[in-house]
Formats: sequence, structure tokens, C-alpha cells
Amino acid sequence: FTKATMVFTPLKNIFGGNKKDDKKMAGKVPESVLKKQATQAKIADQAKQASYDAKQKKRQDKKDAIAAAEKYAAEYKAADEAAIANRREAKAQGGFFVPAQPKVALIIRIRGTIGVSPKAKKIMQLFRLRQIHNASFVKLNESTVRMLRLIEPYVTYGYPSRSTIEKLILKRGFGKLNKQRIPIADNSVIEEGVGSVGIKCCADLIHEICTVGPHFKEANNFLWPFKLTSPRGGFSNKTKLVHFLEGGEAGNRGEEINKLVKRMI
Repeated sequence: FTKATMVFTPLKNIFGGNKKDDKKMAGKVPESVLKKQATQAKIADQAKQASYDAKQKKRQDKKDAIAAAEKYAAEYKAADEAAIANRREAKAQGGFFVPAQPKVALIIRIRGTIGVSPKAKKIMQLFRLRQIHNASFVKLNESTVRMLRLIEPYVTYGYPSRSTIEKLILKRGFGKLNKQRIPIADNSVIEEGVGSVGIKCCADLIHEICTVGPHFKEANNFLWPFKLTSPRGGFSNKTKLVHFLEGGEAGNRGEEINKLVKRMI
């Protein structure tokens, strides 16, 4: 028999391992963790850059909106002064100054659906007057004037002033985005809806409606029909169906529409 040699291994080598190897393993980070950290850092940088770009764009849009409002205010002032000068000149020469015909009308529906003929109902649908006290802008031409005469017993309309158009859009203005009724609480709503045609702020929208510009159709279609309230003091039941020229409420009331809108806002 041969004697078996017994080898004694230190316990620290069995359980503790080598200290140098432990330090190497502890300092090494898994590849997946490194990739995740890099991705998160990239996302954070992109979010930071997007936030900075949004702030810069908002600041620039505000400057552009103020500049546009100042430009339109100067234009309106010059037009008013020119009209006053023309009236004074005509009066001095013993004549009368005839202003240009209005280009836009505001239509307000004052009757419900009972007793409405199919033709009149179809015309009011084209004008987007589906509910009582709905209001919308219409560009005046030969065809729209004929259509207005057909629905005179059910609506009242007139020629809104610039201040009336401004109050309607600022106080009761809603835009149509993705077939949804969105309040115009910020210029971003207008830019998203009709920014493609150069209307980027509220001043641009008001100017386009007032002057019946080249993109009036897009601007008017963007505006949701105004939902007005019953006028303060109400309509008279006896005169509601009578024409305005006969002391009633229906039909064309010219510039008197501004007083009615003021009661209904």
C-alpha cells in the first residue's frame, strides 16, 4: 500500500477567492446597463433640446403676433382716417360720400325647426345654422344674397363692424381641429388649423374675416359656428316673425346687427 498524499488547500482560496479577481468583477458594468444608460441620456438630451426649441418658437411667435397686430392697427387707422377725409371732402363740395358695399355679413338664426320648408332648411345647413341662436359669417355675392332672401323669415343678418367681429372671435371663438370643437385659447390652435395659408395668430384671423381676404373660405371654415345666448330683454313673440323694416326681428337689419350681437354675447 502506498500512502496517499493529503493536500491541504487554504480555506480563503476555497470560499473567498482571489481579491484581484473580485476587484475586476466589481468594476465591470454589464453591457446592457451601459446601453440603457446611453439611451436614457440621449432621450434626456432630446427632451431638453425640444423644450428649448419650443420656448424659442413660442417667444418668436409672440413677437410675430405683436408685430402683426400693430401692422393691422395702423392699417385700420389709415382706412378710418381716409373715410373721414373723404366724407369731409364730399361735404365741402356739396355732395355725399358713398362708402363701399360691405363684403361680409353675419347671420343669426332666430327660429327653430318647426315649420321650416325643405329648401330653407337646406340653405341654413349650407350656412351651418343648425341650431337656434347659431351665427356664422358669409361672404356677400349674388348667390349668397339670393339665398339670404329665401331664409329671411328664419334668420336675421347684417353687416358686422370690425369690433363686433373681434369680440365674437375673442369671446365666443371656437376652432375646428380634426372635426372637434376646440376653444381658441391660444394662437397655437389657429396655427395648427389654418397656419398652412399664412394665418398664424388671432390678429391674422380677424383681419382675414374683416377684409374678406384671399383665404376667407379657409378661415371661415376653421371657425366653428358661434353659439350665442338669448338676447338680453328677449325677442317679442308678436314681432319675432315680422321683418325688421316693419318693426320685427327677422331679415336684414344692416349695421343694427352690432347692437343685437352685443346683447347676445
